[in-house]
Amino acid sequence: MTINFIRHGKTAGNLEKRYIGRTDEPLCEAGAAELKSIAYPDCELVISSPMRRCLQTAELIYPGKKLLVYDDLRECDFGDFEGKNHIELSQNADYLKWLDGGGLGIFPNGEDSVKFRERSVSGFLKAIKSCPDKGAVSFVVHGGTIMSVLEKFAVPHKEFYDHMAENGHGCVTVYDGENITIIDKI
Repeated sequence: MTINFIRHGKTAGNLEKRYIGRTDEPLCEAGAAELKSIAYPDCELVISSPMRRCLQTAELIYPGKKLLVYDDLRECDFGDFEGKNHIELSQNADYLKWLDGGGLGIFPNGEDSVKFRERSVSGFLKAIKSCPDKGAVSFVVHGGTIMSVLEKFAVPHKEFYDHMAENGHGCVTVYDGENITIIDKI
């Protein structure tokens, strides 16, 4: 099965390099315009996070395509870091501890990063069950969601942060039911 993983377009928070997880931000004007300038691979089905930025991206890229929404594909809840950027958090003891821990652990008053990754993988597997046997499927989701799924299934194996995708970009992959092989970038 061909699976296209596409990170949603830019939001105002993305432009300011803020941690935007549970905040339901829409695409910004520049983000929507940028999506229109990229050639995306075709697909039979679109699967999306329920967050507005993903739904808007899916509609701009694949107007009129069948769209399925899965709650478990939403971005991580960054808790006390939500809506803030690295500069604003640079003196925050909890943030510095989180960075020193390699970006693992529980976000203060937010989601456990390991449980987030597990939720993302579970959402991916649930969504895959709804896919046609033939044809391509596009997942329009969040950067963290893509990184979680690829960390779990991509071969050769790479770490979570090795799978970062820019807004509006991602990768074309082949999924054989056990492994994901990345064949091209978007």
